[in-house]
Order: sequence, then structure tokens, then C-alpha cells
Amino acid sequence: MAEERVQRVPNSPRGNRIPARGLPKQKVKKGTVKRLLKSITQGNLLRLGLVIVCIIITALSSVASSLFLKTLINDYILPLVETRSGNFRPLLLALCKMAGIYLAGIIAVFLQNRTMAVVAQGVLKKIRNDLFAHMQTLPIKYFDTHTHGDIMSHYTNDADTLRQMISQTVPQTVSSIVTITAVFVSMIVTSWHLTVFTVLFVAFMFFVTGKVAGKSGKYFMKQQTSIGDVNGYIEEMMQGQKVVKVFSHEPQVKETFDKKNDELFENTYNANRFANNLGPINNNLGHLQYVLCAILGGVLATRGVGGLNLGAVASFLQLSKSFIMPVNQVSQQLNAVVMALAGAERIFDLMDAAPETDNGYVTLVNAEKKDGQLIETKEHTGMWAWKHPHGDGTVTYTELGGEVRMFDVDFAYVEGKTVLHDITLYAKPGQKVAFVGATGAGKTTITNLINRFYDIADGKVRYDGININKIKKSDLRRSLGIVLQDVNLFTGTVMENIRYGNLDATDEQVIAAAKQANAHSFISRLPEGYNTMLTSGGANLSQGQRQLISIARAAVADPPVMILDEATSSIDTRTEALVQKGMDALMKGRTVFVIAHRLSTVRNADVIMVLDHGRIIERGTHAQLIAEGGTYAKLYQGAFELE
Repeated sequence: MAEERVQRVPNSPRGNRIPARGLPKQKVKKGTVKRLLKSITQGNLLRLGLVIVCIIITALSSVASSLFLKTLINDYILPLVETRSGNFRPLLLALCKMAGIYLAGIIAVFLQNRTMAVVAQGVLKKIRNDLFAHMQTLPIKYFDTHTHGDIMSHYTNDADTLRQMISQTVPQTVSSIVTITAVFVSMIVTSWHLTVFTVLFVAFMFFVTGKVAGKSGKYFMKQQTSIGDVNGYIEEMMQGQKVVKVFSHEPQVKETFDKKNDELFENTYNANRFANNLGPINNNLGHLQYVLCAILGGVLATRGVGGLNLGAVASFLQLSKSFIMPVNQVSQQLNAVVMALAGAERIFDLMDAAPETDNGYVTLVNAEKKDGQLIETKEHTGMWAWKHPHGDGTVTYTELGGEVRMFDVDFAYVEGKTVLHDITLYAKPGQKVAFVGATGAGKTTITNLINRFYDIADGKVRYDGININKIKKSDLRRSLGIVLQDVNLFTGTVMENIRYGNLDATDEQVIAAAKQANAHSFISRLPEGYNTMLTSGGANLSQGQRQLISIARAAVADPPVMILDEATSSIDTRTEALVQKGMDALMKGRTVFVIAHRLSTVRNADVIMVLDHGRIIERGTHAQLIAEGGTYAKLYQGAFELE
């Protein structure tokens, strides 16, 4: 077996490596066709029934026109030539009859195309809805281990191959089958001798088609995977363009892109090299069949074999063209089918990705105290409690306080590569806990475990005395506020972006949160204030301003526990002094976990924990750690750096 290649994924946990996606599968999974057909037929049976009726009408009109050629020659044209009569009325009536048949076929084709367009777009709409809905259920780990561009490719390239197959390939294939069946019966009625010859020749065409299509099919599947790989790389480079330019890595980036693009070129070239030859090969074989059939028909007609005459031969030749043409159409659509199945398989792979598991049953509810007891209420009282149902049918309520404890926690992103070792810590309600350490020491990982973005391998994490595995994830995360180093702003107004932290917040509450984070001043100076539209992740704001909006977003959520992951890293020293005031107000009365490289921002923490290689090596207040003269003291004095 060839050695498996690996690639580092952007935005993935440190040290996390996954198999490269450049080695595509050669065969479509079993069940893909069945699932795809189910997606097409679900809710569209009446429309598909109408399409089949239209296809039958179209096929019958085509056969009728070919059979009418025999009648036209034998019953109308030849008698006129032999008698030299000037009465063209019967011929004109016959032609009008034929025009009516053609008109019926045209109307049927119009209805078929229109209906299939509705079906195709409806199926794609449902698939994209299902795809996006399922994507929302996936764990953070999935997005850490898959490039964003490749995920986007499911919605664009893969979905477009399905659209082409549903709107064109499927109806054309069904039409070809119906046409072939109707024409075959008509051919046997006209001349079984010529029918045998035609069928044998078509079998030879199928043999050639199968050989060529088989070679192109595997490359079309590789092409779909290569497209996702290229899209992922482009998206990654666009996000990191500043970094590329800072380090002058343009040549290396271009070289890597050229390799990926060359791989896409090779797969696409090989796929189309065979696919583009398929049409001319079949067309030329069809022309050859027509000529040979005409010669054989002429010989049989002159010798009177099978009752053939001029009209019958002309009609059969027309029928044979109608028989060969669908065969060509089906063969040319094989590549579209292969591409669509490859795209469908990738889409279904995403849909089959295991969703984030949540076995929690402890929920967060509004509460109030009555006669000294916590009770649940539907009104928003500003007090929250954990509702904990027990096996004996009783329910207990625990006031949401924000106490977090970890006991002997071990964790690994990838099995066998432990990144946290025997982590034990506690944070009482209202305490400020700071994590200090080198990049990769495990600071962010600890906060990821509190949020249950990842689940621990060993040990326990308790929140207000409750094992967090018992708490419903959505309720757990609702009780936590996070300010990340990388700010994500969405398309919308400043007001809407701050309100993202609490969708029920009033305008007054949003403005109060902005004032608390000291963001109100710069927002007021924007062209339209809080109604200023932000696009492209807030590209019209500075990095510091984006960070202030992120802090205001956490403030409006008003959670009892805050996680500040380098929250002031992108803010200048002058702005940091203003923000620190707001942060202090924001942290008052809350349990706060702070991750910081600027040690000046953690001096007032109740406890500082120094991490190195996933272990807590020191803990204490700023004064205690300075007095000990250990790692923290050396870090603070700038005399030592964790590695």
C-alpha cells in the first residue's frame, strides 16, 4: 500500500494532521445512486409523472413521423409521379396531419424542459438546505480538520453537477429509453432483417462506448476531488494574503498552487480527452451504420426480400437514425452521470459526517427564590438555575454561579498525542484565573474543554458542581461568554453584530454593552453610527475596533463565566488602557478565564497558572509567583521564554 500523505489544515488544533484529500476514491459507494434517486423523487412524483408523459408523447411523435415517411412516399408521392396528377389536396392534408404530430411533440418538449427545471432547482434547494442544516450540527473538530474551501465546493461544484444531471441527463436518458423501445418495435414491423443488422451494430457501438467511457469516468471522479482541493488552497491563501506578503512567500505559494492546479489539469485533461472522443466516434459509427443499412436495404428491396420497397427502406433508414441517436445521447451523458455521482458522494459524505453528540439533560432555566427555595419561572428574572432531573423522577435546581473545577484532566486532539496532562484547577464564582505560557502550551485547549468544543479523554470537569457531560451543550454555552483573538464579524449593521451575543437584547442594552466595552465612542463617529453596515468581516474597521465590538458582543450576553482568549492582543497600548476599564467592569462578579501573552494584563488575576507542554508548572497570585522567582518571574522580567 502506498504511503499515506498528510497535510496540515489551516485553523486546526496544534499538531493535528489529517490524510490529504489528493488521493480520490475510484468507485462510487454503494447506495449513492439509491439515495440520489430518493432525493429526486421525494415530493416530485406528480411532476416526474408529467415529464414521463411528455417524453412518451415526444417519442411517439418521432416514431410516427418516421413511419409516416413510408406512407408519404408509397401512397402520395409515387402515385402523383406515376399518374402525373395535379391533385395535391390529399398530400397537403397528409402534411397538415404530420404538422399536428410535430406540434404535439414540440409542446411536450417545452413542458418537459420547464418541469424538469423546476424539479432540478427544487432538489438542489432541498439538498443545500439539508447540507447547511446538517453542517450546523457538526462539531468544531470537523471544521478544524477540513479546509473551508473544500467544504464550500460541496455547495458549488458538486451541487452544480447534480443540477446538470437532473435537468438534462436524467430526462434525456429516460427519453432515449422510451424512444429506443418505440423505434425498435417499429423497426421490427418494418423489416426484421434490417433490425437484426442494426441491433448487432448498436451492440458493437455499446462495446466501444463502454471502453472509452470507463477510462474517462475515473478521471471525472478525480477531477471533483481536485477541484475541492484547489478551492480550499485558494481560500486559505486569500485569508492569509498579508502573511504571505510579509514573509515574501509569493513564489512558494505560487509553486504549491501550480502543483495543485497541474493535478487538476491532468485529471480534467484525461477525463475530457476520452469524453470528447466519445461523441465523434459514435457519430461516425452512426454514419457508417446508415450507409451500410441503406446498401443492405437496397439489395433486399431489389430482390423482394421481406416485402421491402422504396418507402419501407426510406422509413427504416429514418427509424435507424432515431434508434442510433438516443444511443449516442446516452453514451455522451455517461460522463455527466459519473461526475454527478462523484459530486453526490461528496455531498452525502458531508451529510453522513457524525453530528456533535449531546447526551446532556441538565438545562438552564429562568429562576426565582420563593420561601428560600429556587423555583423555575417563565419570566426573565435575571436569575438562572440548572434544572437537574434525576432517575427517581425528582428535579433539583442549582443556582448558576460560575464555579468551574477540573480534576485530573487528560486530553488529546489526535489519539496517542496527549496535549494536556493531569490538569487540576478550580475557579470560584467571581474569580479571575489567568493562563500564561508559550504558544502550544495548552491554554486555549483548556477553554475549549470548558465549552465542550472537545470532550476530555480522562478526568472530570464540573460546572457549579455538575459534571459538564450532563449539561446540554447549548445551555452550557449560553452560560459562557467568549472573546476570541480572531474576531468574526458578520454582514450587517454594528448594532446587529453586537446583538449577536443576545438576540433578545434591546437597542438600549446593546448601546449599554458598547459603552461598557468602551466601544461607544468610536461607533458614534462612524458614518451611520450603530446602523453602519459592516461587510467582508468588518474590513472597513481597524483590527482594534473589531475587537472592541467583539468585547461588546460578549458584554450584551451577560454570562456568569467569561473566557478572554487574547482579547486585547490586537489593541494598541492607549486603547488597551480604555478597554481594560471596560473589561474590569465586565469581569466584575463573574468567573473569568484569561489567556494572555501580555503579562501586564494578568497582574490583577486572583490566580495565575503557568503552563508548559500541557502541564501546570506553577500557580499563584502575581506577587506570590514573583516572590518564588520561578518561571513566571523570569517571564515577567523578560529573562526567560517558555519553549
